[in-house]
Amino acid sequence: MSDFPCPIQDHLLVGAEYCASPNCNERPQAEISLLVIHNISLPPGQFGGAGIRQLFTNCLDPDEHPYYREIHQLEVSAHLLIDRAGSITQFVPFDKRAWHAGRSSFQGREACNDFSIGIELEGDDDTPYSDSQYAVLVEVTRALMASYPAIKPERICGHSDIAPGRKTDPGSAFDWQRYRQAIAGN
Repeated sequence: MSDFPCPIQDHLLVGAEYCASPNCNERPQAEISLLVIHNISLPPGQFGGAGIRQLFTNCLDPDEHPYYREIHQLEVSAHLLIDRAGSITQFVPFDKRAWHAGRSSFQGREACNDFSIGIELEGDDDTPYSDSQYAVLVEVTRALMASYPAIKPERICGHSDIAPGRKTDPGSAFDWQRYRQAIAGN
């Protein structure tokens, strides 16, 4: 357990709502050493609905929105989702491999899902993230760094960094300088 307001116990974030995703599996023998920041909104550009939870639990109704017809059969997940209000839902325990990064590479090492934790921020590339999301993301990041010490500031990146040309998130609206200064305590 860490000293941060978001302690981690048994690879779960204490206080987060837990909604188990079937889209995960055992990690290979790999130290958790990377944190990947993503964004997601379902339908695209809309916030507050149940679409993200439904996608991560394989319950997305293809008839609910035209975009859902394209993605309802995807098997994807993330470890955490931080919504616009700063509420946290955990879908996969941190010691399990969530299916968030897809084809990816960090510093020449392929298959980032094997050694990373994925955090989704409810948002899109162009809409500024909320103050609540930044505050919670900073607390969670500090707790993760305390519990998984191989995650260092230089090993925190965006999905776009590990899948360039394929992914753009967390996008230009994400304030990396604000986030990095906050996790450093500045």
